[in-house]
Amino acid sequence: MTFPLYCYDGSLACWIDHKDLKRLEDGGLISRVVKRAKGRIVRATLHRMPGEARPTMLRDYVGTKYSFRQRLADGHQCFRLRALGDNPREEHNLAPTAVRPIFLRVVLDCMAA
Repeated sequence: MTFPLYCYDGSLACWIDHKDLKRLEDGGLISRVVKRAKGRIVRATLHRMPGEARPTMLRDYVGTKYSFRQRLADGHQCFRLRALGDNPREEHNLAPTAVRPIFLRVVLDCMAA
């Protein structure tokens, strides 16, 4: 009976049997073994090896959040834009002069018609 062996990043490496799993566990290469209620092995995951790149995460594609919810003193909430300049706590000048046209274009594209 074979089951899947996954790399640390979640990609399928190969299908192995119990003998191969025992050999990998003895070598310290397995980080996790998932079993069903009756003890049947479902899958195994390898440790991250030295020199391997870190796995790709969703935040790598999403990027920086430039708006966030801000709580007001009266208890209401609103969205606040993050400042693009050197001072992240800036309240009025959200975009430096160099990036202002790009910033305004993005803001206008996001507004409802």
